[in-house]
Amino acid sequence: MRPLDRYSRQTIFQEIGEEGQLKLLQSKVAVIGMGALGTVIANNLCRAGVGYLRLVDRDYVELSNLQRQTLYNEQDAADQMPKAVAAVKHLEKINSEIQIEAVLKDVNSGNVESILDGMDLVVDGTDNLETRLLINDACLKNNIPWVHGAALAGSGLTMNIIPGQTPCLRCLHPELPAPGSHPTCSTAGVLGMITGIIGCLESTEAIKILIGSPRINRKLCVVNIWYNQFTYLDIEQNPRCLACVEHKFEYLNSVKGSYTVSLCGRDSIQVIPAKAGDIDFQTMAEKLKNLGTVKYNPFTLNFSASNSNLEITLFQDGRAIIKNVKDDQTAKSAYAEYIGL
Repeated sequence: MRPLDRYSRQTIFQEIGEEGQLKLLQSKVAVIGMGALGTVIANNLCRAGVGYLRLVDRDYVELSNLQRQTLYNEQDAADQMPKAVAAVKHLEKINSEIQIEAVLKDVNSGNVESILDGMDLVVDGTDNLETRLLINDACLKNNIPWVHGAALAGSGLTMNIIPGQTPCLRCLHPELPAPGSHPTCSTAGVLGMITGIIGCLESTEAIKILIGSPRINRKLCVVNIWYNQFTYLDIEQNPRCLACVEHKFEYLNSVKGSYTVSLCGRDSIQVIPAKAGDIDFQTMAEKLKNLGTVKYNPFTLNFSASNSNLEITLFQDGRAIIKNVKDDQTAKSAYAEYIGL
């Protein structure tokens, strides 16, 4: 069998051909966020033969994910497998000839540049605008093209951002919206079909960018599958854009100590310590065993308190997802009480 026979139906497509396929095999792509969008994107790029995939996610698989996050199964949810690890496990069975790396990290201003180091392209599978604006800053600073995408309810959008050639995400969103001013997946829901469509559009644009196609979309694409709408909008570069015009990377240059992130779709808050740790799960399990139920695998430790409905999923770097809490202070207090870092 010839090396490219796996991709024969793709190389027959004249817009890609063998030359384009070879470019894909030599490319390195980071997919940030391995939820509904990220699983579709990673699956498509793996099957298409992108030579190196770096899959980045901070979260673990839950049963409610399976409605739309297409790489995972019930066993992944039962084991509370980190999404990036589960994705790699499944994708390696699809294409063993490429390299796939799992990165179990919360993307923040302190690590985003190292996460994107060496990448030819970044594809957006995230679920919040703040992280996207951070990626926007990092990609502009380091001259890395990236593909933005988002989906909610029955609609979604995607936009290519190529430094020096197109408007950037901050041209579209000069400032973060006020908390509570926009619906979320927990308040509006999301159809698995729209995340599939947007993820496919993103991965198609990714392939175009990687092979240098002249057909790269330079407009904002907006889709609403419930109301049968498919629209392309021209976005003008903001002549005063702090990011792509003035090169003031406010999100990239923000400095944070320990902080919290509210997670979409459930009463859960992630606590990120000021300094990453290297947690010994066996020692931590001994510490917590008299306070509730503890189980762990090589990637996460899961604790359920016996005197409340509090649940904690602890990662080796010290991050923790505190479940069944309503506010940041309660989450931080629970972290300090049980983890004590």
